[in-house]
Amino acid sequence: MNLILSVDRNWAIGRNNQLLVRIPSDMRFFRETTTGKVVVMGRRTLESFPNGMPLKNRTNIVLTRNPDYKVRDAIVVHSMEACMEELKKYRDEDIYIIGGGQIYKAFLPYCRVAHITYIDKAFEADTYFPNLEKDPQWRLTGESEEQTYFDLEFWWRRYERV
Repeated sequence: MNLILSVDRNWAIGRNNQLLVRIPSDMRFFRETTTGKVVVMGRRTLESFPNGMPLKNRTNIVLTRNPDYKVRDAIVVHSMEACMEELKKYRDEDIYIIGGGQIYKAFLPYCRVAHITYIDKAFEADTYFPNLEKDPQWRLTGESEEQTYFDLEFWWRRYERV
């Protein structure tokens, strides 16, 4: 399984159920990486999308504790166990965990690759991801050239579980 997310220099990922910043080339990277794949998210992440609708051209799996929650064009599961059972239907390398914070933490032990957009700025945030640089189970295996978006510098980084 894969993780895909953007972090700031403090490994923050969001504030008030929103991304810290929207960088067009990063959104394009996300879209190109996950199109045709399986994306796993929490209910609040889904509801943060335009019109609260699942992502097009992907298999959307939404994990929520709400037993009455339904959404068109998505598979809704109500426990980690049910989600893991559903994911057995797909190739491990085609599964991308896309948030939010609780979902990332729950799936981190099952993931082998993390696609991280590292933004060299500290934002005000209320949601964080574990710093893979400080985790001996993960190592940096690839990094893009420096990218810029206005005054922001960022890199696409690939981490793999050792």
